[in-house]
Amino acid sequence: MIRTLLLVGLGGGVGSMLRYLTSVLTNRYVHGAFPLGTYIVNIAGCFIIGWLAGMLGRHSGHTDLHALFITGFCGGYTTFSAFSAENLRLLQSGNGQTAVVYILASILAGLFAVWLGMQVSKLT
Repeated sequence: MIRTLLLVGLGGGVGSMLRYLTSVLTNRYVHGAFPLGTYIVNIAGCFIIGWLAGMLGRHSGHTDLHALFITGFCGGYTTFSAFSAENLRLLQSGNGQTAVVYILASILAGLFAVWLGMQVSKLT
């Protein structure tokens, strides 16, 4: 149990740091109401978790890798709590159309990215 917690913590820490860097760099170069940094992280995270699930699902006995990468890294990297808070801020600031576009684009592209990740995992 301690080993698994450490793996989840390590993966989550790295995922969280990468999520932060992605948002900072995106916000440095792209300005506007649409929260592009979080959008990029969420869609990339959906692809990564789909790819990893496909890869690890084909082989049994990878509980350490699952804990490190899927639970840890992807859990720390993807940010749907930030997604929800940003949409609330968009709605409260009168950017309802942007919020609707962001919600729909995130959900649809996220579903597609998970599917695509699983398809790519079959090729490797």
